[in-house]
Parts: sequence; C-alpha cells; structure tokens
Amino acid sequence: MRADRLVSLVLLLRQRGRLSATALAQELEVSTRTVLRDIEALSAAGVPVHAERGRYGGFALLPGFRTELTGLNHDEALALLVAGSRRGAQAFGLGSALASAMLKVVDALPESHRDTAAGVAERLLIDPETDLLARRLDGDDVPDPIAGEVRRAVFAGRKLRIRYAAVGRTPRWRTVDPIGLVTVREQGYLLATRSGEDRTYRLSRVLAAEELAEPAERPDRVDLDRAWQERGTRFRTGGDQVTVLVRVDPARREELVRTALAVLAEDAEEAEEGEEGAVDGRLRLEVTFQDARHAEWVLWKLAADAEALSPQWLRTALHERATALAARYGASTR
Repeated sequence: MRADRLVSLVLLLRQRGRLSATALAQELEVSTRTVLRDIEALSAAGVPVHAERGRYGGFALLPGFRTELTGLNHDEALALLVAGSRRGAQAFGLGSALASAMLKVVDALPESHRDTAAGVAERLLIDPETDLLARRLDGDDVPDPIAGEVRRAVFAGRKLRIRYAAVGRTPRWRTVDPIGLVTVREQGYLLATRSGEDRTYRLSRVLAAEELAEPAERPDRVDLDRAWQERGTRFRTGGDQVTVLVRVDPARREELVRTALAVLAEDAEEAEEGEEGAVDGRLRLEVTFQDARHAEWVLWKLAADAEALSPQWLRTALHERATALAARYGASTR
C-alpha cells in the first residue's frame, strides 16, 4: 500500500510540478505528516525531490526525472484515458486503482502525445452523474473492503460467504460459488451459483463478505455476456409478472419502455369517429412489469401522459390513489 502511494506521489509531482504538503495530502487522502515521511523515504531512495520554501513553496522534482511508455499512438492513449473516465469501476471497488493507473499512463506517455491526449480527453464526458434534467443517475455505493473481498474470491476461484439483504427479507449469511462480476448503469452484480442453482446478487445489498479457502465449483471458462443475457431472460419470463395495455404520449414512450420488463406489442393509435377516450398521436403498448406494484408505480409516475387500459384492477388502483390525492389537496387549508 505504501509503495503504491509513493509511486502516486512521484507521478503527481511529475505532472503538476510543485505541490505543497497539504495539497499532496488531499490528493493522496493521508495526513501531511504521512506526506513528509514519504518525501523523506523518496529522498533516501534516490528520487530527486526537493523542498522549496516560502509562501508559494512546496515539493518538486528535478527536471528530466521521467520514464516513457513507448508503442502507444495518440488514439490508443486517448482510448485509455476515456476508458479511465468511466465510473463503472466504482461498483467493484476499483475506483482509486483506476485513477492511479490513469495517472501512470499519462505520466509515461511520450512527450509528443501527453499534452494533446490529456487535452482531448477533457473534451469527452462519459457516463455523467446526472442527465439533462439534473436527475441524479445513482450508482451503487459498495464499501471497498466488501468489494475487495468479493473481487478476490471471483479472481481466485474460491467459495464466498456473504451476508445478503434481499429486498423485503431479513439479511442472512449464505455461501456461494462466484462466477463473475457485471456492472450495468453503475450498478454492480455478482453472478454465482448456490447449491448448483444460478444466483444473481446486487453488490450494494452485500453487507459483509468473506473469501473462503475452499475452491469454488464452477467451469474453468465463462461467457459473462451470454450468462447475463440468459439470466435476464429468465427474470423477464418468471415470477409474478403482469401484462398491461397502456395508452401513452409518444414523448414519454422511452421512459415507459425503459422501466418495463418487455414490450410485447406496439401500435400508433388514431381516434375514430365516435370513439370516446382515444387521443390522436398516442401509442398503444402491451408491456410486462415485474409485478403489480411495479406496474402501478410506473403508470403513476407517468401521470396524465399515460393511461392503463387493462387490467381493471390496475385502473382501480390508480383511480383510488388519484382520488386520495385529490381529496388531500382539495380540502380547505387551516
């Protein structure tokens, strides 16, 4: 751990020039006393770092102290920097490692590529934290110790003991055979088997994890993309799913489709003479939801831009919810 920190300290000084002990401490997330000890260790190891005193002083490296990574052209360097800007590594507890790796890549680039690649990378934003309406695109917050333990078990091919909090259930321990890790929209998942049955665990719901010494029972090779698709298909076709016929404003179609499990049919709807309730330009979709609660939540969120045409129990549920809300706001204010 300290060796990695010393490398990061040198790279920061190479790329940014003179930095104060306070600035270095903030970047490395350690105390200023630790920074001073690291500076002493670097000097003792022959790294030409020196202190510049005064109001604008700090620590700096002697000019020319640099190594180069050959073989990378401009586009290859840019691809690495863009990949490093993605937030998916956070779900697996690799965020700090990725940041450190990108720091090393930039530092080791030939002089002719370094400034231009870093500058161009600043013009690209991958997976921002909010959309155009300032809605936060929340990812999973997985503690590093848990993510690290899960990751080590997956890579080492050993059984994993996790304390898992399934939705609506009391957290409990279970032992699984880890297959691989998947991240989707900044949410991390552990693909595993338990007693020979496929299981998928949301990493943010893992409360504790322990890598065991026993080898995991799993195939030597795995196609994670195919495994994820197969599990997704089983999820969409099982459980307490409900099918709903919906009339929706085209402007809200994508929101509906994005939250539904599947679209079974879709047609443009045109009002016929004498037909009551049809609206020109609206779409009629037959979609499936995970369960009744999921269907009610999605349709309620779409408000007047969508109408559940069937089943009747869903129309009744939405009517009762709207009636209660109208009664609340229709009452005189005291």
